Amino acid sequence: MSTQPQDFELVLVKKARRGDIKAFSELYARIYKDLYRFALYTMKHPQDAEDVVSETVIAAYENLPKLKKEGSFRNWMFTILANQCRKKWKTGYQTEELSEDSAVTEPDHVEKYDVHRAWMLLDALDRIIVNCSVLEGYPSEEIGRMLEMNPATVRSRKARALEKLRQILVCG
Repeated sequence: MSTQPQDFELVLVKKARRGDIKAFSELYARIYKDLYRFALYTMKHPQDAEDVVSETVIAAYENLPKLKKEGSFRNWMFTILANQCRKKWKTGYQTEELSEDSAVTEPDHVEKYDVHRAWMLLDALDRIIVNCSVLEGYPSEEIGRMLEMNPATVRSRKARALEKLRQILVCG
């Protein structure tokens, strides 16, 4: 397995930390879809997802010199994004439901089960935990650092959330 993409990303991070806007833009372009998908599932509305991603990019660019490990740029961006989402909720932010047009459609699964409805019944923090773990592949220790939670709490919330999803989908 080649490390060229990782090496290239490290070069981009080093350049971006020195103020190279093009390098930062390239880094952002590489993870924009993942950031947006995370934000959309978390915030439930496309415009709100775009807003928190924009706020994340601004905060990341302003705080780039504070990035401790150049190799963890992606994790650092998701930590900022998760914190931006949490900040919205703490200020009394009210979310709107995703419209059918804006929801990501899954072939057959959506028709057979109401996955979208089940997902929206989860607590916002549980959606973040499941999203980070199941969809993005982060271990509970990393999610715990992102959300400032004990990894054991992350694992138990994930297990409860997945069980709740299972119950909703199986039992209706």
